[in-house]
Amino acid sequence: MVAIEVVLGDITRENVDAIVTAANESLLGGGGVDGAIHRAAGPRLARAGGAIGPCEPGEAMPTPAFDLDPPVRHIIHTVGPVWEGGGHGEDDVLASCYRRSLQVADELDARTVAFPAIATGVYGFPAERAARIAIATIRSVSTNVQRVRLVAFDEGTRDQLQAALAATG
Repeated sequence: MVAIEVVLGDITRENVDAIVTAANESLLGGGGVDGAIHRAAGPRLARAGGAIGPCEPGEAMPTPAFDLDPPVRHIIHTVGPVWEGGGHGEDDVLASCYRRSLQVADELDARTVAFPAIATGVYGFPAERAARIAIATIRSVSTNVQRVRLVAFDEGTRDQLQAALAATG
């Protein structure tokens, strides 16, 4: 079973094989965590994303990590759901983001992966609900990934992720 760690920090500084970004469908870069990853990886990331995009919500696509420091070799772009009240399949799309990202990580032979809190920023997905879905999905996926780091950008998100992780103990 994959080891799951929750940390507070800057996802661009993680010591992992692959970093997941909460992308928009174009894969050209955006705000929030996606903007931070694009700035750290350099302009070639947007060009690479544009060459393979668009990416549908719930799907995941890889690019090289470009200017990010090793051991990071790959960026996995996934598009979360826009929260519309919970009655439009948002939970399933969010779970698919985590599942598909781990499948892509397996294809890339990545053993360590860092995830942000997908869709909880500008897309408006409730953080507590998103945390439960993230933990449950990561635990349920058969993967060769050995360690997943859930990287929170603030203490509230970290606390939600830690609570969800503790609840599955």
